[in-house]
Amino acid sequence: MKNSSLFIILQRMRRPFIVIIVTYTIAIVGLLIIDGVDDKGNIYHMSIFDAFYFVSYTASTIGFGETPYTFTYAQRLWVSFSIYLTVLGWFYGIGTLVALLQDKLFLREIERTRFVHQVRRLKDKFIIILGYNQITSEIINRAIEQGIRTVVIEKDEERASALRLENFTPTVPVLVADAFTPRALEEAGIKKYNCKGLVSIFENDSLNLRIALTSKLLNPHVRLAIKSTTTNHSENLRDLDVEIIANPFSIISSEIEMAISAPNLLKLEKWIYKIDNLNANLPVFPKGKYIVCGFGRMGQHVYNVLRSDKVEAEFIEMNKAKVGTFNSDLNRHITFGNADDKELLLSVGIEDAVAIISATNNDTTNLSILATAKKLNPKIMTIARENEMEDFSIFKSAKIDHIFMPSRILINKTTNALISPLSDKFIRMMCKKDDIWASKLVKDLIQVIDENPILHEQKIDKTNSPEIFKAIKEDKEILLDIFNRSLYNREQKNNIIPLLIHRDGEYKLLPEHDIKLCEDDEILFACDENAKNDIEYIAQNFYEFHYVYTGEEKRTIFNRN
Repeated sequence: MKNSSLFIILQRMRRPFIVIIVTYTIAIVGLLIIDGVDDKGNIYHMSIFDAFYFVSYTASTIGFGETPYTFTYAQRLWVSFSIYLTVLGWFYGIGTLVALLQDKLFLREIERTRFVHQVRRLKDKFIIILGYNQITSEIINRAIEQGIRTVVIEKDEERASALRLENFTPTVPVLVADAFTPRALEEAGIKKYNCKGLVSIFENDSLNLRIALTSKLLNPHVRLAIKSTTTNHSENLRDLDVEIIANPFSIISSEIEMAISAPNLLKLEKWIYKIDNLNANLPVFPKGKYIVCGFGRMGQHVYNVLRSDKVEAEFIEMNKAKVGTFNSDLNRHITFGNADDKELLLSVGIEDAVAIISATNNDTTNLSILATAKKLNPKIMTIARENEMEDFSIFKSAKIDHIFMPSRILINKTTNALISPLSDKFIRMMCKKDDIWASKLVKDLIQVIDENPILHEQKIDKTNSPEIFKAIKEDKEILLDIFNRSLYNREQKNNIIPLLIHRDGEYKLLPEHDIKLCEDDEILFACDENAKNDIEYIAQNFYEFHYVYTGEEKRTIFNRN
């Protein structure tokens, strides 16, 4: 390989090697030609081995004395010349080697080779993450918690060094390279059987699209989680069969819609994303007049939601170019100017509004707008977009009623979709239901399990559920209810609610317990820790499966001598 570390060494050290060889050759040939005298006074010529041996230790300034006989003056003069000649050759070679060891290209190539070896040795499931920042760092942590390894490609050397200093356990291999190049993606293991996904959430939509296209060409079966901020870009990604399209502004607008019309759906989503438990207060948004500050990407999504829900809204935007050629209905309800100006807020009816949404891409501006709005209307609900993901949130200190953070939404969406694909599908399907359906499910989950159930995915195959799989192969009728039986007493029920079953490309919400299991079924359970352990034991342990299936204890028989 042209840019391999070995090739660089051979290329850079070629001239020093030649210089050392030439100087050694000159010194050795001189010693072979010059006459010497042996211990009996006879003319003596050194052998080529003796000459090479002598030059080797004098050139390296070790010096063991004259060998095999005392030198003549002619030999000593030649040796003096040879010492300076060969030492200069060594200085040149060592200097070149030191410069090579400090060369950034060489060091990067060494790191690349090390990275390739680390990826080749990976036997566990892993995902490839492109770029390292606060968001992807959080994704790495969540993946590690779920037992999934990560591999990172980062163009910036400083960020790559920051990742290495994080000292993740297990180690996260990082490659310094452009993420969109096919070579970098191949070296990161995109073609490996255990590569389960790739995450690309750059701000540049075109770059994300290019990465998606390259990745699908290299491995059509890899799951992609790609960020998108526009409708057109999202359509392009769907055309490439990208499985996970993470548009934070679309997700935010969907959450606003749920908060207005189906708050229990939003409560379920927050529970799945581990933001709140099921006993948390309903995130209800009041009905009435809304004021939306900022008509960028988020503001446009919010506009579509409010219009579809027939919610009265007034928009404020500083930049007329962002509005473009929207319909005349919007033009009647948009005002251009500074949204934290008191007179402007009063002119759009801040005193009569029930909520204000500050959706600009500047956190200081958003806080200033909401502070001004609160003074003009103390009862108004404040909703903010928080752009920077910091450990200390000034928005929470400012007592904002509801905060939307695009970066946090990206983390929740991508990690959940890659690590728990069934729960991601469950979210998408439940969002089509109404609040009555969601309210009933919330109530059932709390009553049957608790306020914070855990999610568990179980696949019926030879690897994950060998006992169930074997029984199905033997034409035994195995019902979903088998997982509902307690290993302490099969007559008692475990705290379990099946949320979703995937079979032959089709999904069914809230499947009945009497449904017959089939090979390759995938089931999403809501349960507690004890029930989760029972599910795994029933699926994998012969004795536990036999007990819940027949009601009889299967005892191990030991042979005694």
